[in-house]
Amino acid sequence: MGGTEPTGVLLTSYRQPGLVLTDHRFEVPLDHTDPGGETIGIFAREAVAPGREKDQLPWLVYLEGGPGCGARRPVGATDWVSRAVEEYRVLLLDQRGTGHSTPADRQTLPLRGGPQEQADYLALFRADAIAKDCEWIRQRLAGGARWTVLGQSFGGFCAVHYLSTAPEALDTVLITGGLPGLDATADDVYRAAYPRVERKTRAHYARYPQDVETARNIAAHLREHPAELPGGHRLTVEGFQALGHQLGATGGSHRLHYLLEHAFVPTPAGPRLSDAFLEGARSVLSYAANPLYALLHEACYAQDGSATRWAAQRVRSEFPQFDAEPALEKGEPVLFTGEMVYPWMLDADPALRPLRETGELLAARKGWSRLYDADRLAANRVQVAAAVYHDDMYVDTGHALETARTIGGLRTWVTDEFEHDGVRTGGTRVVDRLLALARDEV
Repeated sequence: MGGTEPTGVLLTSYRQPGLVLTDHRFEVPLDHTDPGGETIGIFAREAVAPGREKDQLPWLVYLEGGPGCGARRPVGATDWVSRAVEEYRVLLLDQRGTGHSTPADRQTLPLRGGPQEQADYLALFRADAIAKDCEWIRQRLAGGARWTVLGQSFGGFCAVHYLSTAPEALDTVLITGGLPGLDATADDVYRAAYPRVERKTRAHYARYPQDVETARNIAAHLREHPAELPGGHRLTVEGFQALGHQLGATGGSHRLHYLLEHAFVPTPAGPRLSDAFLEGARSVLSYAANPLYALLHEACYAQDGSATRWAAQRVRSEFPQFDAEPALEKGEPVLFTGEMVYPWMLDADPALRPLRETGELLAARKGWSRLYDADRLAANRVQVAAAVYHDDMYVDTGHALETARTIGGLRTWVTDEFEHDGVRTGGTRVVDRLLALARDEV
């Protein structure tokens, strides 16, 4: 099937079980303060229930977590999408620089010029620009009608900015694990994060006590024999600790355990890390598919004009229990780390090495603008509901609830039934619950 947008761009439509999908491409301003200037491409995939293609359905735009992650690709009407298409025309947006939108990675960024030009370009890829992209697209796709936004994690940050700046565009806002601290700096975020990560690590070891010794053995081995992962990624002790990023997701503790349980194999040179373990570690640690996550992660929290200066690395010194060397010497468990981006990652990962100087310039960049307007949020009249996951490893519950108290009319669902990825693992239940809250049905 095919169709045509108002702009005359040929559309591609196709079917999956329970869905009719249509690909959309838009050209949006790179810098929305210069609407007549350079443009970049944004890709979005429309999903609608079969037989409802021509119905006058309201739009729901989905903003993925990240930063730097394209919208997940549907394979039929599963999970939350199956619930959403019961009453919405869903738009799965590849945020700028991600997915099938104009890419921004080690291969394409040199087209911008040197590291300074690349950093200046990427400074336009934060939540504020993404929300403005949504507005640009809404005017052209939805004919200016208000639409609903569903924001997961970083997508929730984008949704709160959207609510701060263009509430007249929004019918309903649903947020899952993504209420940001309105005034929290990157230092504040990581200062709150390290204790949560420690709790998650100790909970993992309580579930799998055999992993304490295994993790210590791996760290001790890497201290003497840093490894090279498939593709050239260098694995050090700190890199091994970063595998704890999985602990904040549903099933992450189990996946980590299964990765550790076959870490070593016997070789003529003695025990060595297995190829299977090294490949599994690469799949967790590589930023090849989402380099913007590493380059812009701390910039997501920069809004007081100050440089972030590798906040996760600096703040880590306040939590010496995360240093593996003393833990190994004292016979203590080696703690994993979580959603932290460290400067050494830009050297370890071949997908990031060519962007090392660009990353340093972004970390040193000053003058970041504020992302949220607390006064305007307090005066909010848009229907808003948010799922706040108890002890979420990625987004601080305290920061989230403080923001929830600020946004006028927002209703929260605080639950420990799900981890941070509840909107994906909870099927229709999370969206059902949030819609009922937003509509005052419960």
